[in-house]
Amino acid sequence: MGKYFLKLPKMGESIAEATLIKWLKEEGDTIDIDESVVEIATDKVDSDIPSEVKGILKEKKFSENDVIKVGEIIGVIETDKDDINEFEDDIDGRIEREIGKQESVSVPFVESERESTIFFKENKTDELKNNLDKKFLSPLVKNIIKKENIIPEELEKISGTGKNGRITKKDILLYLNTRKPGSSQEINSHHDIVLGTQDKIIEMSRMTRLTAANMIASKQTSAHVQSFVEADVTDLWNWREKIKNSYQTREGEKLTFTPLFITALIKAIKDFPLLNSSVDGDKIIQKKSINISMATALNDGSLIVPVIHNADHLNLVGLSKVVNDLASRSRNQSLKPEEVQGGTFTITNVGNFGSLMGTPIINQPQVGIVAIGVIRKVPSVIETPEGDFIGIRRKVMLSHTYDHRIINGAMGGNFVKKMADYLDQWDKNLII
Repeated sequence: MGKYFLKLPKMGESIAEATLIKWLKEEGDTIDIDESVVEIATDKVDSDIPSEVKGILKEKKFSENDVIKVGEIIGVIETDKDDINEFEDDIDGRIEREIGKQESVSVPFVESERESTIFFKENKTDELKNNLDKKFLSPLVKNIIKKENIIPEELEKISGTGKNGRITKKDILLYLNTRKPGSSQEINSHHDIVLGTQDKIIEMSRMTRLTAANMIASKQTSAHVQSFVEADVTDLWNWREKIKNSYQTREGEKLTFTPLFITALIKAIKDFPLLNSSVDGDKIIQKKSINISMATALNDGSLIVPVIHNADHLNLVGLSKVVNDLASRSRNQSLKPEEVQGGTFTITNVGNFGSLMGTPIINQPQVGIVAIGVIRKVPSVIETPEGDFIGIRRKVMLSHTYDHRIINGAMGGNFVKKMADYLDQWDKNLII
């Protein structure tokens, strides 16, 4: 008999840990190859972890809602074969747990989105550390606490969303957004709200809390500015109407407007490559790959943003198939972790909900996002060599939100105008 250690796999460079949401198997259950054993969640996506072997689940190393680091052993599966992966001991995990038992750990502060878990050194004369005794805090969180002069009484009122109530960077940023300027005491909104007899309190879901924290962090990071342009998509509309039925018959799926808008977006990004960047301190990182993040609304009202990697390498048919696939699997919660990472620019279609336009928040660490409004039939002045006349055209508002730290108004406005031009000049004879 042998043992197989089911470990938390690597899920991208920016993901160091995940939360165990649900065990799909109980100890003693038989497991087949590629059968899902446990459901996990990161701050980007939910996912299942399958077994690579056939056997029996002998031991669970973690419970539901525990936070697990990449590489740690989640469970032990007994197999008929000899030991087929390293299981001499969960060395890395054991070292980290042993470190946690010590009174202190010396960790240099590195400003990063990754948060290494450490303990405050026990010190009876330090009021801040006494009040946070046995709580996990990262170097980044400690630095924010010090910089913002957050007193112990405030920290005790912050509800941590990390393991064992650990206060994370997102918790701190969410708190700072609601903190009254100049005040050293937290003002909890529920203390100020008078509840009526028929009012209902709804707890935020995990996804809603993460979205809220991300949106607040983005507004605090980037200088948000918007530019708006109206595009005439009459020719685009008529072209799609002409081919959509034959396309669906041939390809077995619908040709939506999303890949058509993304096509124009990619062309505009090539014209203005600085929009395909990130900001790292005082450095601008201009990305070569054009990876389009596609904001997708889920059935429960939450939002997820899958990524079309190397979108500029796809033709319109390929782009359409990827868009449909990612949208479908987003709603079925079957995306892989790497499919929500690495985006370089985001597009969101607020027109799906009837909105004329929107002012979206930048998806960090990107520097731009375009919102597509609803397509409307509107009266328009049409210029011809014989004179002008009023006609009915189909038009859409494009909203471009960009990071004014590196993108000035001229570039931000010209970029979205160029995207509108590509839509205006759509080839009515295009064959796909």
